[in-house]
Amino acid sequence: MKKRSGTFYLLMVPVLLWLMLLIVIPHLDMVYRSFRFETDDWEMVFSLNNYLTFFRDQIYWLTFVKTALYSIGVTFLAFVVTFPVAFYLTKVVGKQYSSFMTLLLLIPIWIGELVTVYGWMILLRDNGVINTFLINIGIINEPIEMLFTNFSMTIGLLYMSMLFMIVPMMSALDSLDDSLIEAASDLGASKWTIFSKIIIPYTTPGIVSGGIIVFMLVIGDYVAPNILGGKSSLWFTEQIYNKFLMSFNWNEGAAFGFLLLGLSSAIVWVALKLSGQKLEKVGS
Repeated sequence: MKKRSGTFYLLMVPVLLWLMLLIVIPHLDMVYRSFRFETDDWEMVFSLNNYLTFFRDQIYWLTFVKTALYSIGVTFLAFVVTFPVAFYLTKVVGKQYSSFMTLLLLIPIWIGELVTVYGWMILLRDNGVINTFLINIGIINEPIEMLFTNFSMTIGLLYMSMLFMIVPMMSALDSLDDSLIEAASDLGASKWTIFSKIIIPYTTPGIVSGGIIVFMLVIGDYVAPNILGGKSSLWFTEQIYNKFLMSFNWNEGAAFGFLLLGLSSAIVWVALKLSGQKLEKVGS
């Protein structure tokens, strides 16, 4: 067994402090709060009532089901949209152009989610760029209602999460030996056979890794669903926000937060089982 040096333990100190102060301790405090319940007599007792509220009130669990289904859908769309781009950048275009084009993909991260969301509002509103263009070329006679709908919310979530899907896939595709594809083609394999039997199985860890990241980001997002979706597109994180900062019920808010963490983690676990992947392999 390799002996760890003093430098290793010294470098681990800031990592452990970061984990303890920003993750472990706040989560332990939230666990404690989630089991505290205020009775009608203003007395604090330990109870499961904060968690049971989620299942008793239909609006809460229906909103979570909607949030989970839309998050899965956005994750799938992110894969469909970004996989051809990832393949093109790693296997088709030259290295000198690939680096520049990859750099362009980072632009949404530089701008920030809030500014990007307002940019989509300019594009999607009734008198926005898209509706104005469609009216001017005669395709439509009156504006199409796109803003403050599930459609606009999905577009915003997809745009903000695509980068986190494409980077793991590019990493996996970049390590794929081109000679495997060439050998299969020389032996008469069709493009679909090469895609389904060689490319997809080889890049599955990257796909699953990107899918987990995108899913967790989307299901926990607040800005895009709240601004682009409006009141018609209620998101579970908005209900958590309302519990904390609108009704000041931190105990129920903490319980709802842990329910989101637990249920979303369960969905990720099911996805790993269905794909036959292990978390260690996906994260490597």
